[in-house]
Amino acid sequence: MKRKSLITALGCGLLAISLLGCGGSNHLQSITLSIGGTNGFFNLVGIGGTLQLKATGEYGSTKTKDLTNVVTWSVVPDGVDSNGVALSAPPLTVTMSPTGLLTAVDPAVCTWENLQPDPTKDPSWALTGSYKVTASFGGVTSQPVFVGVASAAGPGTGACGPS
Repeated sequence: MKRKSLITALGCGLLAISLLGCGGSNHLQSITLSIGGTNGFFNLVGIGGTLQLKATGEYGSTKTKDLTNVVTWSVVPDGVDSNGVALSAPPLTVTMSPTGLLTAVDPAVCTWENLQPDPTKDPSWALTGSYKVTASFGGVTSQPVFVGVASAAGPGTGACGPS
């Protein structure tokens, strides 16, 4: 009887281990967006300025995979420009390619406002709006990254946003 219980216990243990190994590494858990290894907030500078986003899929184990060319990209305007006008939806102001290349296009926009009233002092930039970028694949959507746009000259000083 002991031998039968031992064999049953070993069989159950091996089955449990093999089940954990099978599904864990192939199931997409999350997608992280980055540019050159950093993530979070980015600034798109100048007409024709570009940012190359990378979508990295994290799976049930420590496995990662570049999903940049297979995700569905979403770019949503949020907020206003430096003149208080609602940001335009793409393809106006910004465009996103299927490969994750975000490009500033006409009409130019500035999503930054200089809060420093003294022109002899360094600017104190505040964001008035941004574009929220996400990527989706296999039922999983990334956390958003936010992109400010400085493709137009700002009021007064002729500058737009931090450099």
